Amino acid sequence: MADKRTPEWMQRKERGSMFWLRVMRWISLTFGRSASRLIVYGIALYFLLAVAPARAALREFLPRVLGRPAGWLDLYRHILAFASTIHDRTYLLNDCFEEFDLRQIGAEVLHELHARDGGFFLFGAHVGSFEVMRSLARANPRLKVSMAMYPDNARLINSALSAINPDAMQDIIPLGRLDSMLEVHNRLIEGAMVGILADRASGDDAYETLDFLGSPAHFPSGPFRMAAMLRHPVFFMIGLYRGGKRYDVHFEQIADFSQVGPRERDAAIRAAMESYVRVLEKHVRAAPHNWFNFFDFWKSARAEHS
Repeated sequence: MADKRTPEWMQRKERGSMFWLRVMRWISLTFGRSASRLIVYGIALYFLLAVAPARAALREFLPRVLGRPAGWLDLYRHILAFASTIHDRTYLLNDCFEEFDLRQIGAEVLHELHARDGGFFLFGAHVGSFEVMRSLARANPRLKVSMAMYPDNARLINSALSAINPDAMQDIIPLGRLDSMLEVHNRLIEGAMVGILADRASGDDAYETLDFLGSPAHFPSGPFRMAAMLRHPVFFMIGLYRGGKRYDVHFEQIADFSQVGPRERDAAIRAAMESYVRVLEKHVRAAPHNWFNFFDFWKSARAEHS
């Protein structure tokens, strides 16, 4: 039985197989994005019909942003957006940037800070595509992006991405080890941007309860405490899929821990988390079908107060 401290997202088993992922990769690179996207429509339909927990999670989430109950077309459109971003990783990891219309919003401040001060944190979420940012950085030799993540999360997909491009997985910092923070610190000193998806906690993470889309939800405080202890700025980053070939990549600074002392640290962490959630909510409302947390995001907070 699952440990009660283990979040629901960590209890979910991955779907699919390495064989079919490799087949899809071959089809995508052989026949091109337009032709292979026809298969994506069928994959999305299968996922919609076969995965009842995902449907239940979307019926919990979508009314919060749509202002009405979610119908089958809403569910299919949502899952199709998710399948499209997974499909597009094949091209992004192989530097096929000409396939996409990539638009950056707020990147000027980010580039100025990077040129002046070097490394900082990029906090994203399981919304849209973080792969867009990694690919943009890969196309610009001056930018280095490292992803800090739990290595056991989505092992099947990570293996497939590594097979697509052997260099794609060399910029991963595994979290949960004794030397994880030291490795993050070294990357920042080298001038890298360290990306973390800061919306999900592991079972042992500390968290804050913050209002999100009208109800209390748990958000992990670990990424923010790391940024505060290492005393680096934090940018919110999100790559929203807008349909077709278009992605809108937004950057917004939400904290600067470089001048925060130990006495002010807790208050600064709380303020940064509130800013993160506020900006996340703004973008989720603007592009609701980019929300890729296919579980009851508010369940743990409800259980705590029941």
